[in-house]
Amino acid sequence: MHQRLAHAIPTQRQQSRTHPLYWCFLLLLCAAYIQGGLTKAVDFPAALAEMHHFGLAPERPLALLTIAGELGASLLILCGVLRWAGALYLALFTFAANFVANRFWEMAEPARTMAANGFFEHLGLVGAFLIVAWVDVKGRPRG
Repeated sequence: MHQRLAHAIPTQRQQSRTHPLYWCFLLLLCAAYIQGGLTKAVDFPAALAEMHHFGLAPERPLALLTIAGELGASLLILCGVLRWAGALYLALFTFAANFVANRFWEMAEPARTMAANGFFEHLGLVGAFLIVAWVDVKGRPRG
């Protein structure tokens, strides 16, 4: 393996040393995705209705992918196995979903302000997941 890449991938020993408080922070970060994935899995007709509401088709495969992505990526992050990949997935998923669900620029007040708040809050989640991916691959940023 290329020497540079070998240093970028955390070893199993490094992954198993997740500080309990850091793990709790990761759980908080993943909480909405765990809750969303479980809710969609338990009430699949509602998951299909959500896809339809946002104009996403075909509903069934997209709902299944959403469930698998939310739960699978959260599991990777919490288990510390390919944490960077799970974090990167949820960052990209959140970024894309944000432009589907929080189109504040198309809304009138008062919905516009609430959707704008949600849009920028989700950008904060994207940033947090990118930090998790960075820390997992590179370690704590210097500077």
